[in-house]
Amino acid sequence: MSLRVLHVIRSDGFAGVEGHVARLASAQADRGLDVRVIGGDPTSMRRALDDRVAWRPAVTTWDAFRAIDAWRGPDVLHAHMTAAELAAVLALRNSSPLVATRHFGGPRGASVAGRLAAPLIRRRLSAQIAISRYVAERIDGPSVVVYPGVPTLPEQPSSPRERIILVAQRLESEKRADDAILAFAESGLSRQGWRLTIAGEGSQRSALERLAADLLPPDSVRFLGHRSDVADLMTRAGILLAPCRVEGLGLTVVEAMAAGLPVVASDMGAHRETVGGVSDPALFTNAAGAGALLRRLAADDEEREHYGERLRARQRAFFTLEEQALATEAVYRSVL
Repeated sequence: MSLRVLHVIRSDGFAGVEGHVARLASAQADRGLDVRVIGGDPTSMRRALDDRVAWRPAVTTWDAFRAIDAWRGPDVLHAHMTAAELAAVLALRNSSPLVATRHFGGPRGASVAGRLAAPLIRRRLSAQIAISRYVAERIDGPSVVVYPGVPTLPEQPSSPRERIILVAQRLESEKRADDAILAFAESGLSRQGWRLTIAGEGSQRSALERLAADLLPPDSVRFLGHRSDVADLMTRAGILLAPCRVEGLGLTVVEAMAAGLPVVASDMGAHRETVGGVSDPALFTNAAGAGALLRRLAADDEEREHYGERLRARQRAFFTLEEQALATEAVYRSVL
């Protein structure tokens, strides 16, 4: 009889955590598990989930509680983020082992209600999964590190990449897209025909547009807004720039690695576990250092290709969906 797993996230959106759940659930279905998912944007989740994975919405914690209650009897209840963990605790009739994945480094609960619920959640937990060592070192309680995976892409014949430095992330303050603009300005690459292309949307967009206008020539920075074709953008870009200093893992970075795209990333957060795992990684601590790395890579087509190959090899060794599903199942079986 296949293992029955119920993933829960209280959400009506689709960003990093929702994508994580959709990919993992689909990979688990490939392994023959009976998988169901609660939460996430209806259109995006149904598009991302395997057809074998049943799905229900959960906009509120109460929605998540009711959906858990309706789908009683999974072998494992797997919650993502504090609100979903709280819904699982409230579903008292569901006595399944509770596994929580911690996606961000820090104590449980960003809100007052979440912090008040944290002791109850800890008592109910059977196991915790951290998405990186960086996260594991910063959360409350013991955990098992299971790296998220991305699809392994077939190797394609190398083709010329465009003079584009790509940033793909939410435009919020913690993501530090301002550092990316400062680094591009420091590099001087706009004078050599390179462009900075920023894919993403968020509250900081207007401020970032003003910063780019102050520091760089017109048309050297493009703001694309939210894009669903980031994978295609990666096939054309020459370099991915990842400035966030507190990345729990950085799936965009791992996706770039899978595509063989050179990555210049901040020497903080889990970038040390992804990009930092290869020889001669392009990691920076400030805008001047990032600019120097961008100049070096931009000037050497052969080094960019070799660096991308090293990153692709690390993705295939450590960040595959197959390995993530296998390691997650081992955590489930350890609590059954």
